[in-house]
Amino acid sequence: VFQNLVSSKRVYREIKMLCFFKHENVLSALDILQPPHLDFFQEIYVTTELMQSDLHKIIVSPQPLTSDHLKVFLYQILRGLKYLHSSRILHRDIKPGNLLVNSNCVLKICDFGLARLEERDEQRHMTQEVVTQYYRAPELLMGARHYGPAVDIWSVGCIFAELLGRRILFQAQTPIQQLELITELLGTPLLEDMKHGCEGARAHLLRRPTKPPSLAALYTLSPQATHEAVHLLCQMLVFNPDKRISCADALSHPYLEEGRLRYHSCMCRCCQSTPAGRCYVADFEPVAT
Repeated sequence: VFQNLVSSKRVYREIKMLCFFKHENVLSALDILQPPHLDFFQEIYVTTELMQSDLHKIIVSPQPLTSDHLKVFLYQILRGLKYLHSSRILHRDIKPGNLLVNSNCVLKICDFGLARLEERDEQRHMTQEVVTQYYRAPELLMGARHYGPAVDIWSVGCIFAELLGRRILFQAQTPIQQLELITELLGTPLLEDMKHGCEGARAHLLRRPTKPPSLAALYTLSPQATHEAVHLLCQMLVFNPDKRISCADALSHPYLEEGRLRYHSCMCRCCQSTPAGRCYVADFEPVAT
């Protein structure tokens, strides 16, 4: 943990966040074990709630996923993310492996090693090497020096498509190839939609043959890719981050209405909810205070 200053700062930042978070869909620290002696203080052990699996393991497993599962999982991801964004926290590494799931289908966002407070000053540059490549937003792939919560929404869109198709939506070897796969689906972006990227990235896309969008391909992901599901997915997978749907608006989408009701009643049909840790409130998507 303390091998270098960067690692130490990252661990300190993550522990500070874990102790601050108080939300049903965000992992929080229950306790931090003290070392027996400072001379042996080389590792940090944090106690959290037991979570038996994660979304990556579920996606690659033979376990069938019903529409109820998809709606409940997506609702919880967005619910937890809205809480983080209300605290001006960007997760910056949303991926299936960082979404823990317990035996009751309760989902919690974890791994805040890359999380940062949103930078309001656009003149201050932010780290570009964030988010696992398959879930990295176009503006990051194009070298944006400043970005916001929309990078997390893009990641959620990729995960939503992965839940539908049980395979990674954009799986390329390099960032350039990743960007090209995105344009294969979304079509060649307008110049105004590339304003957040660096000049070199814009020039690269403009040199390529103009491609029309092929969003109809999303309907072939699975029979669960209904009109409402694809409509929400398309609003998440928007090239221009300024036009991408927000967490709050996504939570209000008709596709998630049933997921909201099931989560706040008895979870999905295959699960047996327990009273432990369950809290029903009028405000289903609270923000951080």
